[in-house]
Amino acid sequence: MSAGGGTKAIVAALVANAGIAAAKFVGFLITGSSSMLAEAVHSVADTSNQGLLLLGQKTAQRKATRLHPFGYGRDRYFWSFVVALLLFSLGSVFALYEGIHKLQHPEGLSNPIVAVGILVVAIGLETYSFVTAISESKKIKGDVSWWGFIRQSRVPELPVVLLEDAGALLGLVLALLGVGLTTLTGDPVFDALGTVAIGLLLGVIAIILIIEMKSLLIGEGASDADLDLICDELAAGKVQRVIHIKTQYLGPEELLVAAKIALEPQLPLDEVAQAINDAEMRVRNKVPHARLIYLEPDLDRTTVTSG
Repeated sequence: MSAGGGTKAIVAALVANAGIAAAKFVGFLITGSSSMLAEAVHSVADTSNQGLLLLGQKTAQRKATRLHPFGYGRDRYFWSFVVALLLFSLGSVFALYEGIHKLQHPEGLSNPIVAVGILVVAIGLETYSFVTAISESKKIKGDVSWWGFIRQSRVPELPVVLLEDAGALLGLVLALLGVGLTTLTGDPVFDALGTVAIGLLLGVIAIILIIEMKSLLIGEGASDADLDLICDELAAGKVQRVIHIKTQYLGPEELLVAAKIALEPQLPLDEVAQAINDAEMRVRNKVPHARLIYLEPDLDRTTVTSG
């Protein structure tokens, strides 16, 4: 997948979160709601995160250098990992702190109707962002479940935006519930509990993203389906079998394939070269993101020994 779909989802989330953050801060200043403040900081963090994702896409496009001969594709993984850390620190930790503080020192709300109105508008904007992320993700998700897509996707931005938007929507519902119950009962503890719930929710989402982005940053290989397809395409023509193979994503759209292949014995040098070229072409036709392929020709030692 190109960065286009991810960029569309990121921009939609950035615009929505920037507007939501401003509205929430106004709501907090008017009402004094801790849930509203936690949600405002959450939206600021999300807006910053979208900017970092766009930065990662930009820096990943730099050309390869002698120091970085495989390019900068992993910049997208790095900045997505930073986003996960920010979601945890600026979102979860702050919300938990604010919620616990308000539990210890309860404060009533003023003009709660304003808070409810802002939260309802925010839910509408966040829903637009979430629907955009879902629409763009469906283009590459295939038949796997949404959880499987988050776990298996080598494109980091879409899982990040999906989980951020899902967390934002659930957080807004929790904030609305906290403000609503506080308004109905006059007890500010519900607003504080809503804030704590938001913090726990963001913490779970952040930890999931940290684990997944760390795995991508360290380096993941081809999926089982792609690896089987690559091996099948290599082991054709004058290639007898794949002796061993290793793959690794250098970026979301660039897969490195290194393999030792057993060729028919006693092939002339020109036919060896042609067999390697043919094998590379077969793989690229079936797995287009396998852009870097290094093949080492060898003999099938088991066949030679048994003969």
